Amino acid sequence: MQSHILEESAFKSEDVFKALASETRLKIMKLLAEGERNINELGNALQINLPTVSKHIQILENAGLVLSEYMAGVQGTQKRCRLRYDRLSFSLASSRVPETVIEEFSMPIGLYSFVNPMPPCGLVSSRGMIHLGDSPQSFLQPERAEAQLLWMSDGFVEYIFPNMLPTSVQVERIDVAAELCSEAPDYRNDYPSDITVWINGTEVGTWTSPGDFGGKRGFLNPGWWSDHGTQFGSLKVWSVTQDGSYVDGMASGETRLENLKLMPQSPLTVRIGIKSDAQNKGGFNLFGRKFGNHEQDLVLRLYYTPSNKPPVFGDLNADVGLVPLKVNHS
Repeated sequence: MQSHILEESAFKSEDVFKALASETRLKIMKLLAEGERNINELGNALQINLPTVSKHIQILENAGLVLSEYMAGVQGTQKRCRLRYDRLSFSLASSRVPETVIEEFSMPIGLYSFVNPMPPCGLVSSRGMIHLGDSPQSFLQPERAEAQLLWMSDGFVEYIFPNMLPTSVQVERIDVAAELCSEAPDYRNDYPSDITVWINGTEVGTWTSPGDFGGKRGFLNPGWWSDHGTQFGSLKVWSVTQDGSYVDGMASGETRLENLKLMPQSPLTVRIGIKSDAQNKGGFNLFGRKFGNHEQDLVLRLYYTPSNKPPVFGDLNADVGLVPLKVNHS
């Protein structure tokens, strides 16, 4: 799932605030949040005439909140409307804050491209176990796409995310957010594990999970899941900026955006795993939106601003390709 987020100074957003200062326009945006609609559909839903709907849509378009296009319909041309952004964020810190757009991608945890699970390992959907426990072959089953929790005592899992950014933007930051914890038999709240994230093959940082959390049920866990198993994780955010890399805002290394070899219109890889020389090799659990305490999948956020400066991208002649799905048993 892809999201678009607008983040800018509140002092530059007069048109946006004026557009939102209308109960009717807020109702239109609520309807568009559920999906695209044409002018007739909006008018029927709100019980207002079409010229009034068109006027409200024009105000939302001028504020940059709604995008519209004319398309062929059953009875001629229709104007279809959709939201431009999924989320709005305004800063009161300074009138000089540049407009920042955030593209957010939500990746189901079962849609990995490369995995190297070491037993004990396994994965489950919201309905039950996927294939056999402690078998790396379980990670190749078609049902893996429905996975809501996966675990391994060692190894890694890697994902490919789309990157549709043009060369005309300046990348400011990349975030990777996930709910994670260590992996122990049943659960052990005191069981440290050094969990590392890589972006495009470059190490971003390591978080030491204090344990495999249990003893209290995860808010989202299905009824069939045992009370004696892993229950939830911690929501952690790995970030890379032009200055360095961070875990939850704390410096984790010197990796910068320029080190990630970002290229326009080229995918990004995100790997989560345990380093071979990790001091605490306690494996990891990775939670999806229907397990644990946080209703989200693996999330990648790209923060960027329009810029006339050379963008933070790598060598355009570099050979970057997709990684085929495979399981490594070594």
